[in-house]
Amino acid sequence: MATFSSERMQADLAGLGLTTLSADAPLAAHSSWQIGGPADLLVEPASVSEVCTVVQYARAHGLPLLVIGQGSNLLFDDAGLRGIVLKVGRRLADLEIAGRRISAGAGLWVPGLARAAQRAGIAGFEHIVGIPGTVGGLVVMNGGSRRQGIGDLVRRVWVVDREGNQASLTRQECGFGYRCSNLQGSGSLVVRVELEGRAGEGRQIRREMLADLRERRGKFPRKEPNCGSVFLSTAAMHASVGPPGRIIEEAGLKGASIGAAEVSRRHANFIVNRGGATSRDVLALIAHIRQVVMERIGFELQCEVRYVDPRGGVMPADRALTP
Repeated sequence: MATFSSERMQADLAGLGLTTLSADAPLAAHSSWQIGGPADLLVEPASVSEVCTVVQYARAHGLPLLVIGQGSNLLFDDAGLRGIVLKVGRRLADLEIAGRRISAGAGLWVPGLARAAQRAGIAGFEHIVGIPGTVGGLVVMNGGSRRQGIGDLVRRVWVVDREGNQASLTRQECGFGYRCSNLQGSGSLVVRVELEGRAGEGRQIRREMLADLRERRGKFPRKEPNCGSVFLSTAAMHASVGPPGRIIEEAGLKGASIGAAEVSRRHANFIVNRGGATSRDVLALIAHIRQVVMERIGFELQCEVRYVDPRGGVMPADRALTP
């Protein structure tokens, strides 16, 4: 792996026409958990061609490249990242609606997509209205709620592959499963998606969305920084042992803490940052929860949240080595 200073990378990419570049960027500022050390360079592209440029540059020089949206499902390491972070956000967040089809940039805020669908009388997006994150990350994870996934609405996904070339994939090629897809670990970066809902009535869609948001406000922590659900919940798990939040609560772990990381007292499948929590705190708490649950009921909890190591490697947090 090449060793480049943040100043060298910044100068090189500025010379290639990119303008929104931040050296030694604190990843805590780009994480819903508010955890993470500095990245050598953070880039916010304004076009798909700029995405291609960054990918090609990183590949040519053997530099780690991490792609993020809002950082709502990621745990960054306290040491940060030695390489480039490419943030797909507001500058790639356009939206077009034609009939029941929606074409959206990967940087679009997910609740904004849901509300646009509601205004257009397009049903099927109600379950994502309360999900914090961007469309690109939602598609990669096949995110959703109420045991639904956005993959059911996908028609086509446009990506930039690991060599910096553009390509498009059908829904079948994306291989959507429960909270997963073939896009994970593929090296391809989602830049755009076409979705198709069904005809609906705007006022009824809005009522369903408001009901979903009310339920979320009543169940989930809102004020403390968190990443959403920490542990994966599957149909098989529900049938055999129940949802992770209930399992953790019944194990007496609500309010359990290590350092400044704490199992939420509102919902036990959330870990909150009480102020100054580190990635070491969170990983240690995840390991403790898994150990207690395994000893109590013999079930191995798996993480939905992803840990990012200092070299840009991304993995389920339960696979990370705890200190």
